[in-house]
Amino acid sequence: MTRDLITANVLTGFLGAGKTTLLNRLLSGPDLGDTAVIINEFGDIGLDHLLVEKVDGDIVLLKSGCVCCTVRGDLKDAVLSLFERRARGDIPPFRRLVIETTGLADPAPIIATLAADIMLKYHFAIGNVVTVLDVPNGLHNLQTFEEAARQVALADRIVLTKTDLATADACAALRAAVEAINPAAIVTSGDESGAAARLLTQDIHDLGSRPAEARRWVTSARHGDHRHTSPDRNRHGEIRAVSLTMDRPIAWARFSLWLSLLVHRHGTRILRLKGILDVEGAASPVVVHGVQHLIHPPFHLGDWPCERASLLVVITDGDLGDLQRSFSAFMGMRAEAHVGITTSL
Repeated sequence: MTRDLITANVLTGFLGAGKTTLLNRLLSGPDLGDTAVIINEFGDIGLDHLLVEKVDGDIVLLKSGCVCCTVRGDLKDAVLSLFERRARGDIPPFRRLVIETTGLADPAPIIATLAADIMLKYHFAIGNVVTVLDVPNGLHNLQTFEEAARQVALADRIVLTKTDLATADACAALRAAVEAINPAAIVTSGDESGAAARLLTQDIHDLGSRPAEARRWVTSARHGDHRHTSPDRNRHGEIRAVSLTMDRPIAWARFSLWLSLLVHRHGTRILRLKGILDVEGAASPVVVHGVQHLIHPPFHLGDWPCERASLLVVITDGDLGDLQRSFSAFMGMRAEAHVGITTSL
């Protein structure tokens, strides 16, 4: 029997980015009526005008129908506690979960917990990682704070806020910096973000059920210019977007071995990996996708969304060496690499 998994989305963003404002707006609308929200502290979210009643301890029900609670200790315990109360009928049967992080949080451990913990992944599927970035401070934060850059690198959706406080050139510069870090994410402004359904869609990490999403980021990555290099350098490392392309079919066994060794050696420093591959003997393209040590099952697209060639985008925390050389060596042919670099700290 097929289980109906609950989609778990992550909402993140650096200090002062406008994450709270966005969450308040989403919570006040009807779109999150079947949603549970885990936040850090109620005091950070203006819930007074949204509150209907207190259910049990830290759990409240909102006028929109949302279930809200705070994180007290371990995230896994908080998520399982919500699920158990849902199963008992103590709270409404939510079908979606939003986890709002602190401004200094790295989303990767949350994704890893949801994906790797046997109890959580039995009931929950990973949805979007939504990152909020404000235009007045965004470039500075990306260049100064590793947390801000990692939040962008791990995002599926990026919302640029406070656009009314900045010039059009500043908005364009931040968008370009964001796309250099993460060419696969959808970038919108706060005014465009609209309904929750446009941000908190289901199963983004299971791209096998989202072929249109795979087509979008493949096209974006293939036509983007990722050879931008920031002049800033310092002791804390950098986020890099490395694009590898190959115009001849590749052997799946060779690629699998190369990817396995890469993940084994550098897993925690591979923030994101997405690729579309022209595999020998396959009529349609094969899509691969992963976050750190977690590599999702590959799947076939119905047809090619672009010219037939392999493209792999690897977003890394720091320099992993000559990926072009190792990729070419394992594939037994020459690969072309474009490397985009932006300083994270």
